[in-house]
Amino acid sequence: MERIFTKEIKNGEVVLKGWVSQIRDLGGLKFFLLRDREGIIQVTAKKDTNPELFDVISGLHREDCVEVKGTVKVSEKAPGGKEIMAKEINVINKAETPLPIETSDKIQSGFDKRFDFRFIDLRNRKVMNVFKIKQVMFSKLREFFEKNGFIEIQTPVIQAAGAEGGATLFPLIYYNKEAFLRQSPQLYKQILMASGMDRVYEIGQVFRAEKFHTRRHLSEYVSIDMEMAWIDSEDDVMKIAEGLVHYALKETKKTCKEELKELGIEMHVPELPFPRLTYDKALDMLSKEGIKIERGEDLEDAQERVLGEIMQRKGKEWYFIYKYPSRIKPFYIMMDGEVSRGMDLDYKGMEIASGGQREHRYDMVVKVMKQKGLDPHKFEFYLSAFRYGMPPHGGFGLGSERLIEQALGLDNVKETVLFPRTPERLVP
Repeated sequence: MERIFTKEIKNGEVVLKGWVSQIRDLGGLKFFLLRDREGIIQVTAKKDTNPELFDVISGLHREDCVEVKGTVKVSEKAPGGKEIMAKEINVINKAETPLPIETSDKIQSGFDKRFDFRFIDLRNRKVMNVFKIKQVMFSKLREFFEKNGFIEIQTPVIQAAGAEGGATLFPLIYYNKEAFLRQSPQLYKQILMASGMDRVYEIGQVFRAEKFHTRRHLSEYVSIDMEMAWIDSEDDVMKIAEGLVHYALKETKKTCKEELKELGIEMHVPELPFPRLTYDKALDMLSKEGIKIERGEDLEDAQERVLGEIMQRKGKEWYFIYKYPSRIKPFYIMMDGEVSRGMDLDYKGMEIASGGQREHRYDMVVKVMKQKGLDPHKFEFYLSAFRYGMPPHGGFGLGSERLIEQALGLDNVKETVLFPRTPERLVP
């Protein structure tokens, strides 16, 4: 007989495999809760009908790894309205006691301990549900791109130069040459705009050597990147960004009803189109709250949070900020004098995506590079694509973990990563 998951239980005889979650002793009746990837089921044994199994349950501890064979019985008192009357219980592997962290919600273990023992932490249903939702969200993001004519690509993780340069690059030695882990697939997805691949997207790891210690920063995260050619302005990019988010949230909410219910979360699906705030308008709104920002300065985390609170009071969780000053945007964003064609997409006061229309004219790209202190010779592999017919194009990069964090109302972006990488954490 093949093993089934708890959510597949209907009737008859079954084989289940999982971990012991709780054990109860009611005198002549003993039972334990068996937990697998999909849920929990009660396993019961009676002393007068099966004394051997009664003794087996007596020797169990929480998180022991077991296999159970038994018959399904309807029980109003059992979780889910069913239980397994055990015929055979095999202890596959014992768990050491005491456990290093808690797997229930009664006692909260600290982040560091949880990440040290992530394999146990994931046995908590609520923690597991975060990653089930994340998996569904990724599949819906892909669905949107494919429905809208995008081609999935894979660009190099080992690169000769960073998309943004600076101190946030992770250097490495590549066959006696200096190389870097990618900050972004930015340069490569732009190169592909000159290839005839009009619309591309990539879902993959990027790396930032930023020594931040905040709830929203990671040294390694999964970026959702897209680039599209033949655009008229940054508004074309914003339309794809808002359509992507709307579709992903709507379809994930529809698919993950059970997981969201267990987490106690009502996932909100935003209305289209999202509000579009100019940089100057955002500064005016913050000024009315007593927060003064010098024009030409970027918004800091705390200022973004206040803007998010203002927008939420207006009933808007999602909004774009665009027409930033050129001086605070990277070299590849198109500049109209002192104003750029860059944009950011914020969600509840946190930047989720950044992008805009790119500069497609070779002379202008080189000029802005020099203005920003970059050496064009180090970017020759990138610049050559602009010499042979580069169309107008634009795109964005979206932080997937931030999207999940905000959508689920989590306290820290690290909760959305199986094995987070931070300035202090390299293992497990």
